[in-house]
Amino acid sequence: MVGCMTKEAVRATGASRGRARALPSAKLVQLAEGQLDWVLAACSRVMRPLVRLAVRMGVKHAQLDELLRSLLVEEAQRTWREKGTEANLSQISLTTGLNRKVVTSIVRETMEHLPYSEMSAPAKTVTLWLRMCTDDPSRRRLPINAVARGPSFEAVARKASRGNVHHRAVLDELVRLGMVTESEDGFAELDADGFVPAQDMRSMLAFLGDNARDHLLAAVSNTLGGQPAFLERSVFAKGIALDDCERIHQFARTRWNALHHELTQQLTDAFTEAPKSASARMRIGIYAYFEQGPAPASEAAADASAPPKERRP
Repeated sequence: MVGCMTKEAVRATGASRGRARALPSAKLVQLAEGQLDWVLAACSRVMRPLVRLAVRMGVKHAQLDELLRSLLVEEAQRTWREKGTEANLSQISLTTGLNRKVVTSIVRETMEHLPYSEMSAPAKTVTLWLRMCTDDPSRRRLPINAVARGPSFEAVARKASRGNVHHRAVLDELVRLGMVTESEDGFAELDADGFVPAQDMRSMLAFLGDNARDHLLAAVSNTLGGQPAFLERSVFAKGIALDDCERIHQFARTRWNALHHELTQQLTDAFTEAPKSASARMRIGIYAYFEQGPAPASEAAADASAPPKERRP
């Protein structure tokens, strides 16, 4: 990280150590502006997919502007709390650059419009069910109600939700999402290979928000020097065939399936053994993205210099 110190701080350092010299004000301003440009460039890359989503979903500038202001205030409050201070309106205003009137209108209890994915009883039920199927593929089809011997959907849902949600409600939701089929003979069959509620836009947006948020929180924490450093790595290539992208994508998906089951077992064991007072949360994920990029410069130049083809009616 490139640090930025005020003129007064640099002078204080020089006075205490007798070695450092104060940087000219113009140099400090140049460093601050350069760092600001880097941060804005990173924010632009991160926000572009979100803006694409917003445009496709009909979100307007005024709504995004209101959202950004609220987030600025919330994060300013968080920053001051981490320093042991409950920020007042003036401090929040100085931190965010918003005037006091705007800050006053924002400082209120935040209303969440999306569910949190880690609280989803259907998601927990599918995860546990899939883990059972790894050991015995025949368990994709289970009796709905508890039976004297063997597993049942009722038992899986009760264990996954710790008995907080009735198994019938969980089953109805999974059937609605197209992830489970309920047969007339009293059985439920798992049709999905993971909890991906593609038929429910609200749930899909909740997973988008939670997954992308935690990925970015790990990256931001590492960038700001947080300890311990979080696992946040990627491999990438440019200038390869689109068919190879898809082939490698499937390779990564296959390898993730095996790791997914191992991680699920680890998290399930930790959850089972945790005391009631435990409150930590953890999310581990993987992603892959590829797209057809612009043609190499040499090909683009060749196409531009080629004679136009004759058009025939």
